Amino acid sequence: MDTNQLTSEIIGIAINIHRALGPGLLESAYEECLASELKNAGLKIERQKPVPVYYKDIKLKCGYRIDLLVEDMVVIELKSVDLLSPIHNAQMLTYLKFSNKKIGLLINFNVTLLKNGIKRFIY
Repeated sequence: MDTNQLTSEIIGIAINIHRALGPGLLESAYEECLASELKNAGLKIERQKPVPVYYKDIKLKCGYRIDLLVEDMVVIELKSVDLLSPIHNAQMLTYLKFSNKKIGLLINFNVTLLKNGIKRFIY
């Protein structure tokens, strides 16, 4: 499966979850549902995957974690906020950089229509 097909499948699953639950829940609830549905779809996922951060030759002991990594290709960062801000974009780009992944989805479930809460990133 190529990354376009994979991201389309992920987005479709996220939309179905949003239709069932709507906005207003905590990020952790959406993460639990999305992880379960992605597994049910036969996709390999990793939850709360640690992201090592390096400065020069020093591995920093920071607690950065990717919400979901799908098929070792797509980084998913979930939010449940009123508005996505530039710091959320920066966070996604940082995760892509330090995880050496090229594709990311930033999904904010706290919107009326989920398509308005999804941003696709290519690093």
